[in-house]
Amino acid sequence: MRRVLFLCSRNRLRSPTAEQVFAAMPGIETDSAGLAPDADCPLSADQLDWADVICVMEKRHRMQLMRCFKRHLAGKKIVCLDIRDDYQFMQPELVALLEKRVTPHLR
Repeated sequence: MRRVLFLCSRNRLRSPTAEQVFAAMPGIETDSAGLAPDADCPLSADQLDWADVICVMEKRHRMQLMRCFKRHLAGKKIVCLDIRDDYQFMQPELVALLEKRVTPHLR
């Protein structure tokens, strides 16, 4: 079972969409969180310890992740999806973009 953690800023649109889209995929467990202090579900060290693959939406998220949680990232695969905050929750264009950019990293 692969455990995939999706991260964005506030955990309101992109990362919860990704969590839901991939939750039904066989052999995959998903979770999501936000890196901003006001995130709906702020990132915890436990989530990072749980994850095999960490998908961030933007390069700045990867930099923030490295700065704040570096000691929890050893041996983790971190993927930057380059998806800007231009979409609504479960917007079809966002779902299609996530499927295109995430699926290759789940094999």
